[in-house]
Amino acid sequence: MKSFYHPNEALHHPKTYLSRGQMRPPQELPIRAAKLVEGFERMNRLLLEPKDHGLDAILNVHDAGYLDFLQTAWKEWTALGPDWGDEVMSNVYVRERNPLRGILGKTARYLADGSCPVGEHTWTSAYWAAQAAIAASHAVLAGDKRAFALCRPPGHHARRDAAGGFCYINNAAVAANVLQQRYAKIVILDTDVHHGQGVQEIFYDRSDVFYISVHADPTNFYPVVAGFEDETGTGAGLGFNLNLPMPHGSDESVFFNRLNTALKAIEAYQPDALVFCSGFDIYEEDPQSKVRVTTAGIERLAQQVSQLNLPMVIVQEGGYHYDTLPDNLAAFFKGLGV
Repeated sequence: MKSFYHPNEALHHPKTYLSRGQMRPPQELPIRAAKLVEGFERMNRLLLEPKDHGLDAILNVHDAGYLDFLQTAWKEWTALGPDWGDEVMSNVYVRERNPLRGILGKTARYLADGSCPVGEHTWTSAYWAAQAAIAASHAVLAGDKRAFALCRPPGHHARRDAAGGFCYINNAAVAANVLQQRYAKIVILDTDVHHGQGVQEIFYDRSDVFYISVHADPTNFYPVVAGFEDETGTGAGLGFNLNLPMPHGSDESVFFNRLNTALKAIEAYQPDALVFCSGFDIYEEDPQSKVRVTTAGIERLAQQVSQLNLPMVIVQEGGYHYDTLPDNLAAFFKGLGV
């Protein structure tokens, strides 16, 4: 199975983030990429550098003004002087009726929350994470049964026109659109502990991409305002969005109960290909986890998904218990049987 990663993904280095009324040390740090790369080295598996496929596939998912903001915001922000700090972060959030005058106005529009500061290298890392997802998708289009994209920063919280939840470019959505060059019906299965509200938003009115998410209850847990059972799609997409939240503190049996429901829904949909959002923050020791999935459970998860026997692009999402990332990655690959 081909796996893709670019070293530039490690350049993005956020300094802080705002959560539950406090400025906190960030968890989505370059060490995540380093530990996942270490996992590949331990397994003696090759990581391929993705080619630069340009912006077209990303523009098929994201607003052009938003992408321009990610590319230019840091320079515009820091040019205003030392009082502005060394990261782009907003204390104002206004989506509608925003004239986008000045960098603070644009930041109010294009950053959805306080967890995604834009630094000097944020665009570079997010761009190459997306290129890894595009490369994995092209490998599957070319005939590979499966391909893996080591994406850092992650992507499933990124909205069409706003960053959020450590995410800047929605790698899974980009991958799904690329796959549609050959495969008409795509399912996106997301088992990260957080609901991917960005993926949901992008495909909410479409029937050709079915988004299914198994995640912790978003009540008082990110993303807070999305991920509930009654969100089932709209228009042509009605019935093609399935949220399967779990109570906080759930053990592994609850997770696999929800996964079983997801797998049955996939079989009923009869997709042509699968994008699998793999988040290791379901792991029992992860600081973000609200459920208790073991390393053996991560292997079982991969095994059960692989039994769908679909062309599959795997996109790395969360996972913040750094020391166990190599072991959980190895368990995941073992479950895939590759």
